[in-house]
Amino acid sequence: MTASSPGTTPSSSGRSGPVPAPRPKFAAAARPELADTRMRRNLRGATAALRGREAAAAAETADWEDLREAGRAIKDDALLDLDSHLEELERAVTEAGGTVHWAADAAEARRVVTGLVRATGAKEVVKAASATTREIGLNDALARAGVTVRETGVAEMAVQLGEDAPSHLLSPAAHRDRAEIAELFRRAVPAAGPGLADDPEALAAAARAHLRDRFLRARVAVTGANFLVAETGTLVLLESEGNARMCLTLPETLISVAGIDKVVPTWDDMEVFLQLLPRSSTGDRMTPYVSSWTGVTPGDGPRALHLVLLDNGRTRALADEVGRAALRCIRCSACLNVCPVYERTGGRPYGPVHPGPIGAVLTPLTRGVESAADASLPYASTLCGACADVCPVKIDIPDMLVHLRGKVVESRRRRPVPTPEMALMRGLAWTMGDPRRHEAAVRRGARWARLLSRGGRIRRLPGLLGKWTEARDLPAPPPESFRGWWDRTRA
Repeated sequence: MTASSPGTTPSSSGRSGPVPAPRPKFAAAARPELADTRMRRNLRGATAALRGREAAAAAETADWEDLREAGRAIKDDALLDLDSHLEELERAVTEAGGTVHWAADAAEARRVVTGLVRATGAKEVVKAASATTREIGLNDALARAGVTVRETGVAEMAVQLGEDAPSHLLSPAAHRDRAEIAELFRRAVPAAGPGLADDPEALAAAARAHLRDRFLRARVAVTGANFLVAETGTLVLLESEGNARMCLTLPETLISVAGIDKVVPTWDDMEVFLQLLPRSSTGDRMTPYVSSWTGVTPGDGPRALHLVLLDNGRTRALADEVGRAALRCIRCSACLNVCPVYERTGGRPYGPVHPGPIGAVLTPLTRGVESAADASLPYASTLCGACADVCPVKIDIPDMLVHLRGKVVESRRRRPVPTPEMALMRGLAWTMGDPRRHEAAVRRGARWARLLSRGGRIRRLPGLLGKWTEARDLPAPPPESFRGWWDRTRA
């Protein structure tokens, strides 16, 4: 084992690069996305198509609910004994000729990967899609180290060429239509040519032509992993294009970055997830490319395998008895495709890593709710429950969102100066704690509310109460309250 061991606190020297500006709250970040009608139309079409495919794929499996329950049980058991499984994984990877690195946080993971790339002398790496490398900001870190990163998936290429942010776990460019992607390729991919058509076959061919030489000359590849099989030290990656398999086989050095939550105990467990993940992500019975690699084999594949195991808040989530269920997530994106909030805002308002309902849970669980942006995410939901209904490992996302909202409220209680909302709630609690105060407040409040109404409706309440009427009208109170009517007619 190299680098740090689990639980090591990284030194300040691991914090490289400029300090990013604070992210805005979800509501503020979502406003420009809501105004982008083309993006909303693209997302609506993409999520509707995926919903239909996923529902059909699940319906044709007679034991779908049994598979979901098995997936839930396997992940829960793995998480409850995670330390033992990680030690077994490290031992198996090392015995197979690989090297395991432990990273307590994103800064340490960036430092480890950047150091490994520098040690090879490479100035360019090819990279397969990985939410985990996006989580640690690896592309920017390598760029600062003078290393060019080549994304190899068509959607990831489109995001990178457009200097854009990904919006979907499965297809990062779901917010762009084919015409936009074709225009990007015409401008930035010399092999595409000015007459590139916007059909999928032509776009895939242009991407292959652009990447072929880069694959052949690449000395280093960076990937993620969908699963880590502890008993054999095997890394498993599912994909639909074949670009990740090229990354796994051609370069001399392979660096795989994976969260510690990706561990499954045995190969028997993989039988369940190889049925659940394709049906819940793309609506396929089987993923076109399922790659698994164990250590190093002389004369076949990479000469060096490095596995970087990332914590970055996962043990914090594991310590939360309610929230730890979110670590079951197998990154299928099914919850995104049924979420009415995500369909209208896209993934970018959730932050740079985890979009959609699972992002509204995972980000505050792993980062905490101290920042305004992270504290706003549990409220980015209607709590309709559709995400829980489709989750292949039965994560009750609405229950966790309510749990996290409670954590947000508790964190605000500890502030020396209460927030305006908290001050208002305390005032209401004091008023409603005494019948005479409550009746007086109702009488005066109703009088003022009727003065603010027009045509029986209040379009805008003053001050903080105006948040309520930003998206809805409030009926004016009647001239007589129910209590007053009751006292008058029953006296």
